[in-house]
Amino acid sequence: MPGHMSGNGEWRRRFGGIIGGMLLDDQACYQALRARDARFDGRFFVGVASTGIYCRPVCGVRLPQRRNCSFFPSPAAAEASGFRPCLRCRPELAPGFAAIDAPGALARRAASLIEQGELNDRSVVALARRLGVSDRHLRRVFAAQFGVSPVQYAQTLRLLLAKRLLTDTALAVIEVAHASGFASLRRFNAAFRQRYRLAPSRLRSRALAQAPGTGDARAGAAPEGEATLRFELAYRPPLDWEALLAFLAQRAIAGVESVQGRAYRRVVAVASAGRRVTGWVQVTRSRDRDTLVATLSASLAGVVPRTLAAIRRVFDLDSRPDEVSRVLGELAAANPGLRVPGAFDGFEIAVRTIVGQQVSVAAANTIAARLAARFGQPVASPFASLDTAFPHAEALAIRGEGELAAQGLSGARARAVVALARAVCEGSLSLRSDASVEETLAQLAALPGVGPWTAQTIAMRALGWPDAFPASDLGVLRALGVRSTARAEEISQHWRPWRAYAVMHLRAASPGSAGRAPAKAPR
Repeated sequence: MPGHMSGNGEWRRRFGGIIGGMLLDDQACYQALRARDARFDGRFFVGVASTGIYCRPVCGVRLPQRRNCSFFPSPAAAEASGFRPCLRCRPELAPGFAAIDAPGALARRAASLIEQGELNDRSVVALARRLGVSDRHLRRVFAAQFGVSPVQYAQTLRLLLAKRLLTDTALAVIEVAHASGFASLRRFNAAFRQRYRLAPSRLRSRALAQAPGTGDARAGAAPEGEATLRFELAYRPPLDWEALLAFLAQRAIAGVESVQGRAYRRVVAVASAGRRVTGWVQVTRSRDRDTLVATLSASLAGVVPRTLAAIRRVFDLDSRPDEVSRVLGELAAANPGLRVPGAFDGFEIAVRTIVGQQVSVAAANTIAARLAARFGQPVASPFASLDTAFPHAEALAIRGEGELAAQGLSGARARAVVALARAVCEGSLSLRSDASVEETLAQLAALPGVGPWTAQTIAMRALGWPDAFPASDLGVLRALGVRSTARAEEISQHWRPWRAYAVMHLRAASPGSAGRAPAKAPR
């Protein structure tokens, strides 16, 4: 029997009942569980003593008795207390945390890196060094936020990813082991059996039995018959899928990404262990669940965590629409499911933002497409119009300003893009989603050609910062009916910490100038 009560009680005595960045007592958790409230999906997990299983609060099984329930801030904390993941609600599919959810920004940044596989080939000491703190401090704040150590958190993520790959794809078990971050099949089998009391091959057989005759369908099929990987990514409803697609379609870079019908597609180059893994992704919306369906080329099997994390950022799947609507009030009433589209790659968005200064969206698209065609990396895909990955920082850092200007950039913007690329290559600027917002804004401000509008827009999309506010944005100013950025900033204080969502709603009210910097600073 799992040590559920003692583990849960000890955790609460040590950490004060903070679950997913919010204070919740056991009774509040149980009421959310009773209501199967989707707002709390991914924000806590419930271990059931009578079964030894832990579930999401939206699980469809019969409601357990209150005395049998223990509540945890993460799957890792539940598993550390001896619980196994539910095979019905599948905790590995739960939505994640929005950037604003975790009061411990350091812990959230560390978790983001771990979720992308940072501890698969590095130590906690190296992770702490990257974050600029001691490993002892990192372990302390991480345990306070998530109820377990960074190593325990990473091991749970690896096993849950393996469980997901065994259930949702046709990858061989040894391929699953490597894709999940295990160095050997032997270690993978041992860890899986110890934690889940089930052999990986047995879980695969059970998944096949529940979906008879679907071997190739479970793996997916590209238009030309290419083997693929298919995943469902959960979100908290509502979600305005049409608005998301329209935003991405309007800004799609030819050759790199496209929106066809109700599907978003793009080619990608994912950095991993000093190399770039290329492939393609397609994202559609599930017809009967609160999930998006992500299809990945088989070439991305070794970088699944990074790729899925990027897709979650692009579609803002970890958003808390209930909290956003509560703070924005009437501003969000007409469209409570509006999201802030993020970035598959922060550098790409930063370049696109500079390119888009004081020009139309269409003009920015044209220039970005020329940059991709001239300096990008060719990538094979089954989609005729997609064949190029956007150029990485190294590819632009070595270029002269004249080479970029020849693609349609003004001299000032060409200098800004080159400076940006060189700063990223030198390590003086990080555009990863886990980067410190304050440090990144300061680093951006030091670059030529990067003003407040550009820096805030990059923070909004590349860093996924929900409180970013480009006050001089034409759409924002016109929707507010003001000309002063100071006045716009003053009004925006009522919408903190969700001002980026306010920007999306304001732009929707002024579509003709949405996402554009002013030609001159407004009076």
